[in-house]
Amino acid sequence: MADETVMMSHGSGGTMMQRIIHEVFLESYGDDILAQGDDAASLSGFDSGRIALSTDTFVVTPRFFPGGDIGRLAICGTVNDVATSGAQVKYLSAGFVLEEGLPMDELRRICASMAATCAEAGVQIVTGDTKVVNRGHGDGIYINTTGVGLLPQGRDLSCRHIKPGDKVLLSGSLGDHGIAVISQREGLGFSTSIESDAAPLNHLIARVLEAAPHVRCFRDPTRGGLASTLNEFAQASGVAITVDEESVPVHEQVRGACEMLGYDIYQVANEGKMVCVVPPEEADAALAAMRGDTYGAEAALIGEVTEGEKVRVRNAFGATRIMDMLVGEQLPRIC
Repeated sequence: MADETVMMSHGSGGTMMQRIIHEVFLESYGDDILAQGDDAASLSGFDSGRIALSTDTFVVTPRFFPGGDIGRLAICGTVNDVATSGAQVKYLSAGFVLEEGLPMDELRRICASMAATCAEAGVQIVTGDTKVVNRGHGDGIYINTTGVGLLPQGRDLSCRHIKPGDKVLLSGSLGDHGIAVISQREGLGFSTSIESDAAPLNHLIARVLEAAPHVRCFRDPTRGGLASTLNEFAQASGVAITVDEESVPVHEQVRGACEMLGYDIYQVANEGKMVCVVPPEEADAALAAMRGDTYGAEAALIGEVTEGEKVRVRNAFGATRIMDMLVGEQLPRIC
C-alpha cells in the first residue's frame, strides 16, 4: 500500500477500504473462506449442520439520530449481514468499549433500544464484553456485535453466482440513514423530517427466499452505498450491471439534501435496505415478496446484469455513465 498511515477513508466502504482489506488483512491472514468477500461466512463441519457468522463494529456520531441510535444500528447491521447468507439469525454477542464519563442514562437508553430491536428481529444477545477507556479516548461508546445463524442444507448465496440476465432489486429508498445522521451531526435544518432507515431485514429476506428460491445473493448497501455494493458484485462475478436511474426510489427530501451537500446518492450509506439479485424468471415473485414486508413497501426492480465488467447508470434519455465506488471519505462515522 502507498498509504503510510491509517486514514478515515480506509473505513468509508469505498476503494481505500477495499485496498486495506486486500493489501493488509487478506495478505496477512486471508484464506479461502475470508476471500469470498460475503457479508457473512458460511461454515461447515458442525454436527447440527452449517452456520453463518458475521461481526461488525459501530462507531457512529452522534449516538442518537432521527429514527434510531447506535444500539438499534448495531443489532440491525449484524442481523442483516448474517441474513444475507440466507441463514435464520439466532444469536448475537455484544461487546462495548465505553469512554469514562458516558452518562449511565445514555447507556441504559442504548441497551433498551438494542433489546427492542432484538425482539423485533427475533434474536437473542447471549454473551458480551465490556471495556472502559480513559476520558477523551473513546468517542463515548463503540459497540461490536457478532451474529450466528443456521443455514439450511444446500443454500449457497453469494455474489459470485451472479449471471448475465439476472435482475437487480432494491428493497426501498436510498440515502435515508446517511442524510439523517449528517443532518443531526451538522445541525442542518430541513423543511421535512429525514429519518434513518435502520431496520432488521431478516424477515424480509425470508419472504423473498420463500417466493424466489433461486436468489443469487443479498447485500445491504451500508458504507459506500449502492455504488460500492454493485461494484463489488460486478468484480466478484466478472459481470456488468446497468441501473435504470428512473427506477431507483429516492425520497425527494433526501435527493434535495444530497444536491445541496454535493453528495452522490448512490454512495450514501443505508442501514435498512437490501439489494437482491435474482434470475429473471423469479424477479416478479421476489419483488412482490419484498413489497409484502413492512420494510419493503417501496421496493423496485432497478437494473439488470449484463456481459462486461462495469456498473453503469442509465438516465431517462438513454444515456449512461459509470457508477464508481466511493473514493476517499464522504460521510465519516456513519455506522
